[in-house]
Amino acid sequence: MTVWALGLNHTSASLDLRSRFTFAVEQVGNALSTLRGSMHGDTEATILSTCNRTEIYCAGGSQHQTERTMQWLADTGKVPAEVLRAHTYSLHDEQVARHAFRVASGLDSMVLGEPQILGQLKGAVKIASEAGAVGTTLNQLFQRSFSVAKEVRSTTEIGAQSISMAAAAVRLAGQLFEDLRETSVLFVGAGEMIELCATHFASKKPLRMAIANRTAANGERLAAPLGAEVMPLADLPRTLHQFDIVVSCTSSVLPLIGMGAVESALTRRRGRPMLLVDLAVPRDIEPQVKSLRDAYLYTVDDLGAIVQAGQSQRRAAVVKAEAIIETGVQNFQHWMAKRASVPLIQELNWQAEAWRKHEMARAKKAIAKGEAVEEVMEALSRGLVNKLMHGVMAGIHDTPVVQRKRLVASVGSLFLRSR
Repeated sequence: MTVWALGLNHTSASLDLRSRFTFAVEQVGNALSTLRGSMHGDTEATILSTCNRTEIYCAGGSQHQTERTMQWLADTGKVPAEVLRAHTYSLHDEQVARHAFRVASGLDSMVLGEPQILGQLKGAVKIASEAGAVGTTLNQLFQRSFSVAKEVRSTTEIGAQSISMAAAAVRLAGQLFEDLRETSVLFVGAGEMIELCATHFASKKPLRMAIANRTAANGERLAAPLGAEVMPLADLPRTLHQFDIVVSCTSSVLPLIGMGAVESALTRRRGRPMLLVDLAVPRDIEPQVKSLRDAYLYTVDDLGAIVQAGQSQRRAAVVKAEAIIETGVQNFQHWMAKRASVPLIQELNWQAEAWRKHEMARAKKAIAKGEAVEEVMEALSRGLVNKLMHGVMAGIHDTPVVQRKRLVASVGSLFLRSR
């Protein structure tokens, strides 16, 4: 059994390339089915898809199938495999465990120590488990990832002073508008990221907040505790000009806010600036909007420099976190090694049991014929010893001299422990 992983993230691929490989929650089950169908054997698989990364974790037979995984991902995103290969990382065995533990602990995130990724990883594992794609090996890998992340979070300061995407969005707004209490803020979507952003902006007490979402019930759920209003997505073109700040993060595969809509809104705003923060992958707002005068568009990647602020204070915690992760990696590798020996142990037990039954049958026949019990027992024990030692002695005798010394040492450590 081996494990491998393939992925692309904010450090290896651009936003536009990453957007070709995102999977909405409702798409993951089918994606796992087609991925496993492209593999040899009964392969375990899990897909982690977020704004900053898409990663595939697999476990299967003795041969790595990274190339098959690469080809499947390239076909899914309609990108040539050779192009995709330049922007992905592939990992095997020990490397996979180390990477998964670092991801779960927030050490591989754009925001060092951010806790959101752990929930996203747990969600990905839950979907894969429900789809029947997670077996013993990946279950062990991810459960250990969760345990390591918990230890890192509880024993280090890795998350201290962490600046989230939501906080970064508020900071951007504060740089453009003198008083956020005089601004109107529109949130497009009603997912976890929008909820975080809305909560951060609400603390600044803006003049007006509104939630535009495809499903009214979800929009109302988010809006009620914040005192925000709810509006349908269809109203965006005619109401966009009313808002100074627009924060969008949906799972739409096509942009919801086009250049024409923003241009029209800016005309009606008569020179008043508009901040647009697009946290979605793929994009919710057409990138051409950035060229418009008085429009300030920032994507999830643009916020990278802001979220790096304050990270130096947490660097000391990284050293301790890495040590915890390394211990976890070694423990996982030890478990994998033990699991790899299970088939051999089972075969040895089967062979020993077969020998025992054979000698017992011979002994019973001998006793039935009236042979002395003591002689029968002697023959039984001698027969078992001969069967056990025959393979060992033959192996020593037939092994080349160069390798015999090592074999002899191994046999001695196994059979002469009690001496």
